Amino acid sequence: MENKNFHRTITVNASAEEAMKKISEVNHWWAKNFTGKAETLNDKFSVHFGETYVDFQISELIPNQKVVWKVTDCNLDWIKARKEWNGTQVVFKISEKKNSTQIDFTHVGLVPGVECYNDCEVGWRHHLTVGLEKFINEGKGMPE
Repeated sequence: MENKNFHRTITVNASAEEAMKKISEVNHWWAKNFTGKAETLNDKFSVHFGETYVDFQISELIPNQKVVWKVTDCNLDWIKARKEWNGTQVVFKISEKKNSTQIDFTHVGLVPGVECYNDCEVGWRHHLTVGLEKFINEGKGMPE
């Protein structure tokens, strides 16, 4: 059985440029406890949820098309494999359609069988729909 990285596609009512800008505003859609910057190549930032934290660096950036966040460190305090996300990548691919923009989200390395997969899949689905999609479409996300 092939392990597949977690993937989700959302469609938003915004330009690719606006979608890219909103993705970088992490504290408005994913985590209120956010430090650093998530706008340009090599930017470093962190998100914190109590004892859980994830540190990222932007490792690839193609304006209005793609951004890749590489996990440089983490502490997933609710599982035994607390460093499970280290080295994984969060990828946003952006493409304009006729009257909307499609965002293809992939967490490379988050595959069925890893300890946090079930919880993380639920979490990402929530943050992408009531967080990012709502933030882009309505101007107000629901960060934790």
